Amino acid sequence: MAKFNFNLDTLPPSEIREEICSLTITQNVLQGRWKPLLIWYISLQPQRFGELTRLLPGISKGILAKQLKELEDDGLIQKEIFDELPFKVEYTLTDLGEQLLPVIAVMQDWGKKYIDSRQK
Repeated sequence: MAKFNFNLDTLPPSEIREEICSLTITQNVLQGRWKPLLIWYISLQPQRFGELTRLLPGISKGILAKQLKELEDDGLIQKEIFDELPFKVEYTLTDLGEQLLPVIAVMQDWGKKYIDSRQK
């Protein structure tokens, strides 16, 4: 979690503090260059580790493993290990992860508008 150093004399009203707190939590959950893309790709269909490395050129296996673990720890994805050979693991979104899809969609729409505004 991010830490803030607030001066107690200048703290905003409690309603604003609650909004800052929930925004900070959302920011922390999505923090990581690849997390929004991971959530989006996993929302399309269950994904395997190797497929995610192909879908995200430039991501190292270590970073991918770390961000998948963080998403799993935060309850946004689940990892299913199949009892078969060759070893098979799939990642799917949880209900909590599904709830983030509208947020991801808004981020995508904003990104398109931002690109358009910068090209004028």
